[in-house]
Amino acid sequence: MARRSDKAPKAPKEPGRIKQMYQVFTMTKRHDPRSVWWMLLGFVLPLVAVVTAGILISGTNVFGLVLWSISGLLAGTLVFLIVLSRRAEKAAYSQIEGQPGAVGAVLKSSLRRGWTASEMPVAVSPRTQDAVYRAVGRGGVALIGEGPKSRTTRMLDDERRKVARVLPNVPINIIHVGPDEDSVPLHRIARTLGGYKKQLSKAEVYAVNNRITSLTTKTGMPIPKGIDPMRVRAPRPR
Repeated sequence: MARRSDKAPKAPKEPGRIKQMYQVFTMTKRHDPRSVWWMLLGFVLPLVAVVTAGILISGTNVFGLVLWSISGLLAGTLVFLIVLSRRAEKAAYSQIEGQPGAVGAVLKSSLRRGWTASEMPVAVSPRTQDAVYRAVGRGGVALIGEGPKSRTTRMLDDERRKVARVLPNVPINIIHVGPDEDSVPLHRIARTLGGYKKQLSKAEVYAVNNRITSLTTKTGMPIPKGIDPMRVRAPRPR
């Protein structure tokens, strides 16, 4: 009789850091071919600038030129990774743009410090699945409409009145995320929130957030709790 193995099956090994970066690069290149040129430019420009500065400063000092060259490589690599990160985020969110719950995914994963929000909407249309999300931060309260302006404007106005009744002295900002030309793209939501003038202290943000959670909003049809943009899969062809 064959012996039973007492050893538990090994969990699949996670890809290393280099492999993960390569996967992110290939995903970004596939969805945004022009990003390769921006990444290349981000690597070359700092390298050339630092090496040129090294030649001007060090002259014929070989040791100094080597140090400047290494610094240039490090600077170029850093800028390359920054550009890759920004372009990868944009490419990932472009795959879920227009889907219910896309704004919730952004609020869950990309909010900057000083802002807090739920990935669940505070209002949702049962018929169209258009939704309104709410965020609280140093810039006040932000109401984010997910869907065409023609359908979300009224929802946003209703939610604005509810917030104003509870918090009459707190600024309320409106963001539209949808197919309209002047709407805010998904990847710019966090940047838009960060651009608001700071009008509340950290203690006030905490108090406002506690106060605003007392609002009871009934939602209609269930909406996806949020989409992980890094795990989204393209629909299979029928």
